[in-house]
Amino acid sequence: MRKNLFRALKSRNYKLYFSGQAISLIGSWIQSTAMSWLVYRLTNSSVLLGTTAFLSQIPNLFFSPFVGVFLDRFSKHKILILTQTLLMFQAFTLSLLTLTNTIRIWHLLLLSLILGILNSVDAPTRQSFVIEMVENPEDLSNAIALNSLLFNIARLIGPTISGFLIALLGEGMCFLINALSFLAVIIALLFMRIKSQILVVSENIIKDLKAGFNYAFKFIVVKYILIFISLSSLFASIYSVLMPIFAKDILRGGPETLGILTGAIGGGALIGAIYLAGRSKVKGIESIISYSFGTAGIGLILFSLSKNLYFSLFALFITGLSFMLNSVCSNTLIQSIIDNHVRGRVMSIYVMFFMGSMPIGSYIGGLFAKHIGAVSTVLLSGILCIICSFIYRIRLPLLRKHIYSIFDKKGIN
Repeated sequence: MRKNLFRALKSRNYKLYFSGQAISLIGSWIQSTAMSWLVYRLTNSSVLLGTTAFLSQIPNLFFSPFVGVFLDRFSKHKILILTQTLLMFQAFTLSLLTLTNTIRIWHLLLLSLILGILNSVDAPTRQSFVIEMVENPEDLSNAIALNSLLFNIARLIGPTISGFLIALLGEGMCFLINALSFLAVIIALLFMRIKSQILVVSENIIKDLKAGFNYAFKFIVVKYILIFISLSSLFASIYSVLMPIFAKDILRGGPETLGILTGAIGGGALIGAIYLAGRSKVKGIESIISYSFGTAGIGLILFSLSKNLYFSLFALFITGLSFMLNSVCSNTLIQSIIDNHVRGRVMSIYVMFFMGSMPIGSYIGGLFAKHIGAVSTVLLSGILCIICSFIYRIRLPLLRKHIYSIFDKKGIN
C-alpha cells in the first residue's frame, strides 16, 4: 500500500514540485478563506460574496481553451514560473491594501479577477505538465492522485489555520503568508531538470482549437466526463461560496467556525485522495464517479438541514470525500484514455468545464441564497446531485464498453 501510494515521488522533478506545492497550497487556502470572510465582513452581502468568487473563476471559462493551444508551442516549465511569480505579487498587493486599512470592495473585486486570469493559465499548464515531471508514464495516475491528496491536505490545514489567524492577526497577515508561500514552488521549479520538449508550430490557432473541441465532443466518454464534471463543480461551488453564511448566521460562529467547517471538507477529501492514491488499478473508477455524485448529494442535504456544528462537520466530511472522488476519478479517467497529441488541448477544455463552472455556481449560489435562503439553496443542489447520479448510472454500461476497449488496447488494468 505504502509503495503504491508514493510511487510517483521516485521522479526527482515531481518530488520537487510536490514539496513546493505542499507549502504553497496551504497558503492559497489561507488566502481563500480569509478573502471570503473579509468580503462578508465588509459587505454582509451574499451577492457580493458570490460575485467575488465569480470573478476569480470566470476567466477559466474563456481563456483555458486558448491556453491549451499555446501549451504545445511554449515551455510549460517557464510558463509556470511566470504565473507563480505573478500570483505571488497579486497576494502581496492584497496584503498591503488590507494591512494599511485602505482595502475597498472594488479592490477585492479587481484582485479577484486578476487572480482568476492568472489561474486560467496556471491550472491547465500544471495539468499538462505532470506527465513531463513523471519519469515513468505508469506513475501518471498516481501523480494525479497525489496532487489531489496534497490539495486536500492543504484544504484541511489551510482554512483551519486561516480561521485562527483572522481572529488573532487579521486578514492582511493571511494574504502576506500566502504571498511568501509562493516562493517554495518557484524555487522548486527553478531547481528542476526538464528535458527539452518538441514544440508544435502550427499556422492556425483557431483550427487547432477547433480540432481539440471536435476530438473531445466526438469521443463519447470524454464528452460525458466533461458534462458531469462541470455539474459536479457547479454544485460544489454553490455550497462552498455560502459557507460564511452557515458559519456566522446558522451555526452562530465566527471565523474559527468557518475554518473548521472548511477543514472538515478537506478531511473527507483527504481520506478519498489516500484511497485513490493507493489504488493500483484504473479500472473501476468509472463506477466511483457515479456513486460519489450520489453521496455528495446526500452530504449536501444533511448539511443544509443541520443546525448542530458536529453534525455539520460530519455532513461536510461526506461531501468533501464524495466530490474529491468524483473529480480525481474523472481526471484520471480522461488522462488515461486520450491521445498525447491532443493532451494539452483536451486538458485545457477539461479545466474550462471543471473550473469554468465554479463562477456560475458561485454566482447562482449567492443569487439564490438572497431570494430563497442559503439552506434551501444547498438543499436543492443536493437533490440535483442525486438526480445526476442516476442519469450517469443509466449511461454507465455504454461508457464502460468504450472505456474498457481503450484500456485493453493500452494494456491498462
